[in-house]
Amino acid sequence: MTFRYAAALVFTLSCLGAQAAQEQAQPQPVLQPKQKVLRMFLSTSETGLDPAVASDNATLSLLENLFDPLLRYDYLARPARLRPNTATAMPEVSADGLTYTFRIRPGIHFTPDPAFKGVKREVTAADYVYSLERLRDPSLRSPWSYMVEGKRAEAVDRYTLRIRLAAPDNNFLFYLATPATGVVAREVIEAYPGQAGNHPVGTGPFMIGEWKRSDRIVLLANPYSTAVFTATPGDNPEDRAIAAALDGKRLPRVARIDVKIAEEFQGRMLGFLNGEYDYLEQIPESMTEMVVHDGALKPGLAARGIVLSRFPVLQTYYMWMNMNDPVVGGYGKGAVALRRAISLSYNSAEDIALLKKGFAIKAESPLPPNVLGYDPNYRSPVPYDPALANALLDRHGYGGRDPDGFRRAPGGKPLTLTMHSEATVGGRLRDELWRKCLNAIGLRVVFKSDKKTEIIKASRLGTVQMFESNWIADFPDGDNFYQLLYGPNAGRANYARFNLPEYNVRYERARMLSDGAQRNKLYFEMNQLIHAYNPWVPLTHVLSGDLRHPWLKNYKRHPVEFTTWRYLDVDVAQRARGARGKR
Repeated sequence: MTFRYAAALVFTLSCLGAQAAQEQAQPQPVLQPKQKVLRMFLSTSETGLDPAVASDNATLSLLENLFDPLLRYDYLARPARLRPNTATAMPEVSADGLTYTFRIRPGIHFTPDPAFKGVKREVTAADYVYSLERLRDPSLRSPWSYMVEGKRAEAVDRYTLRIRLAAPDNNFLFYLATPATGVVAREVIEAYPGQAGNHPVGTGPFMIGEWKRSDRIVLLANPYSTAVFTATPGDNPEDRAIAAALDGKRLPRVARIDVKIAEEFQGRMLGFLNGEYDYLEQIPESMTEMVVHDGALKPGLAARGIVLSRFPVLQTYYMWMNMNDPVVGGYGKGAVALRRAISLSYNSAEDIALLKKGFAIKAESPLPPNVLGYDPNYRSPVPYDPALANALLDRHGYGGRDPDGFRRAPGGKPLTLTMHSEATVGGRLRDELWRKCLNAIGLRVVFKSDKKTEIIKASRLGTVQMFESNWIADFPDGDNFYQLLYGPNAGRANYARFNLPEYNVRYERARMLSDGAQRNKLYFEMNQLIHAYNPWVPLTHVLSGDLRHPWLKNYKRHPVEFTTWRYLDVDVAQRARGARGKR
């Protein structure tokens, strides 16, 4: 179905004059002093800046500052809560949960581009229709197309958007807060065929200033931004201070963001310590001892006013095993016993203390804290117990040994596990931990190192036996994690290829329910099935060690959004004093 912009109609001089008068009547954003520059880095290179196509964290971090979805997350509310962004309010929802009606806030404009032929281009409901429909364009192969499956959008009038669902979807509103659903203009997309990612034209708080690919990006405050701060602070004094500093103020608070690509751990850390970056999220494991001693920030850094905080990332690390693999796969008792023994061998305490440097907690289930459905009282029935693992293997036919002491498979065949790992320093350290754990229960393991991108490709093809992976929530709901073990997702996010009817039917029921006791009961049963069949070894949830300089104001890390740049402010004088103090 084709949708046409209202803005593409013939303009008369009178309507242009009315539009100009309307714009003049609107309060104009306060431009920030030019010296207010936020200094940041991205840990990997960006790709094309097209919301419909991009899926890597670096690019999404930029997109959420350039484009506007209908909804955003409340900056201060915990647990995470949605709030209107370009919509005037949260949507009206029909009684059957199938129709959502949004009112678009008038007076939102795209940043200037030659595609608009000199006209200041206002956002309309038709623009959101076009942007959402574009996600299902087969030529784009959008990784976000699943969000619009079974959904149709229509522009009721210039500012009214209606979206109809074929079936209820409890995660639908979360989708409308993702960068992928940010509004784009048809004129721009059509003006640059196949090159939309090189011409990002949005309505967000920032716009592109300079762009030197894979090296440096400069974002400039969008002078036409209509974003105004509103949030819901809790009892935390720091939250209340942020709310008081920002309440009712126009966003963003800085004039410019200088973003560099810093792929090396050491470069990021040294850059932060030298004041080249205003904050650093997630201290690299290999560099923790440079800044932390006995769990606290080193005194010399604390004296400079640097702040260390621990943040529970919506992330789960897990080691998965291929259920179709001839060695570790299958649903029979012998295969289950082997995977259970592997799970029992994992020493989480050593992992957290030595490899994570204390910046993690043990994963009891797929769900990390602060995700809807997380049960803080749930405990895995599979503890670290190598003695029990050995007994289990002896009982189920793995008692035979090679001359060098390693176990044989039932029937006496040689048994060797193959675990893929990343070809990095961290990957090698994790190899040694797993070698120690598995050798302690008599299992021989070899490691096949490669780039993570290549391992993921092979995982989707089903040619990887075992691999440590991690998942960061796309939205803060348990469904985003439990779908990783849903049978029909095999070959996609379900790398383990776990396909258990008892699990699948519970997952399908849970998807139809909102957060609450009934869904939590299903989640408990799904956890028990995971621990019964052990397609995964749940490992850890990261506690990100974050550092920030004292001149950075209004900082609070958000559990879902990639950046908080729009809210941040810089005390220029304090930064200058800090620079002099390092000399």
